[in-house]
Amino acid sequence: MAAMFSSSEISKTATSLFSAYASFAGSMMLVRSMANELIPHPLRSYLFNGLSYFLAPLSPDLTLAIDEQCGMGKNEVYEAARVYLGTRISPKTERLKVSKTRKQKHLTTAIDNGETVVDRFENVKLTWRFVCGEGQKPHSWEKRYFELSFNKKHKDKVLDFYLPYVLLKAEETKNKDKVIKLYSRQCPFSEDDGGVRGFWGSIILDHPATFDTLAMDPDLKKMIIDDLDRFLKRKGYYKKVGKAWKRGYLLYGPPGTGKSSLVAAMANYLKFDIYDLGITSVRSDADLRRTLLSTGNRSILLVEDIDCSSEVLERQTANKNKQQDAKSRQLTLSGLLNCIDGLWSSCGDERIIVFTTNFKDRIDPALLRPGRMDLHINMSYCTSDGFRILASNYLGIGSKYNPFFGEIDGLLESTEASPAEVAEELMRSDDADTALQGLVEFLKRKRDEATETENKPEDSDEVGSSITRLNAAISRVKRSKTDGDRKKIMMVNGRM
Repeated sequence: MAAMFSSSEISKTATSLFSAYASFAGSMMLVRSMANELIPHPLRSYLFNGLSYFLAPLSPDLTLAIDEQCGMGKNEVYEAARVYLGTRISPKTERLKVSKTRKQKHLTTAIDNGETVVDRFENVKLTWRFVCGEGQKPHSWEKRYFELSFNKKHKDKVLDFYLPYVLLKAEETKNKDKVIKLYSRQCPFSEDDGGVRGFWGSIILDHPATFDTLAMDPDLKKMIIDDLDRFLKRKGYYKKVGKAWKRGYLLYGPPGTGKSSLVAAMANYLKFDIYDLGITSVRSDADLRRTLLSTGNRSILLVEDIDCSSEVLERQTANKNKQQDAKSRQLTLSGLLNCIDGLWSSCGDERIIVFTTNFKDRIDPALLRPGRMDLHINMSYCTSDGFRILASNYLGIGSKYNPFFGEIDGLLESTEASPAEVAEELMRSDDADTALQGLVEFLKRKRDEATETENKPEDSDEVGSSITRLNAAISRVKRSKTDGDRKKIMMVNGRM
């Protein structure tokens, strides 16, 4: 064999190979140069990608991308995957995000960017991967999504059985560890999501208010509870009559009468999250629609002090000098009405809408009609029944006789004192008698001040003095009609 290949022949063969290689390389460089000159760059990229697709080996796996957002709303599959994967973290995971807020009872764990979790479902191997990157547009929020990879032959099983299983398990986990959250647009960072920016920010709401602790008339309190219970049970009824499954409440009354506490008690009773919508933070009707579509089901949408937003919600009058594009950037009353009682109101189920105000007469009547604000609840000044509840809460003497009770009941009948003012007086001492004595003195001062204001002689400011006396008289009339208002509320509620 050695004689067959002499050194001279091997040298000639190597020279021929190098020559052929050099000729081929030169030809390819010439072709590349001509291609760069004659073929446009987009066409070259298209041809290169096409060749890569046909020459690459076929993969047996299929990957599903599950984005955080689904159009203008949240992707429920993404939320379910985030909760579900928190219970499927294996020892092989190299990086985890661990967090705990001051109101959480347990540590929260989640996979970090780029980490994977392997799951099995009916002998099918499924690989989850969390991806977090910059948004496509400048100054946009980061883009977060999950990748789910598996063998292509199991596609139907994953879509029809595995993903519904993930949704079910995530719902069970959330119900087991249910905490009520307070959402706000003004602070778009969530405590339980690693401080990542989103459309709504949230904190855990640990408000202690319940219907048992509210200083309200017992009949009015029972009516509200019955109305909430009836609303929860009537999903089929709302569908049958062709209405969105929602309920509107208007809470009106002087400051300190417990409007915010009633909202917290409703949330604790229903186990609903609260979305605190500040109207002044909404720039336009389109922004309002995006905001409402990003809220979840089984929630309370709260708009506090709606009367203070009257300038924002004034009806837009025709003005030929205004440009159409300027109108599109405004928040209008019509836009708000369409979101709470128009076609957009049907984009969600089991929702409570609550407006609060100190001055009901300042609200546009269009907001007050049934279908928008179904139930009007007058949060009045402190009554004898409300005082008994506060005395039980703060002093532990609600059901016990006390010699101060009779005098306090009489003063509350003739004096306008809010539950917040009464509660503040009861907190001034741990001794019941001392606290009640202080409350008596406080109510007497308020009564004397009101009497002095009413009897103040007219001077140069006669008009202002007359208005003051007129307002005081109107307040007394409203106070005397409180029981009648409650009966009317219950009658209206019975017709709904």
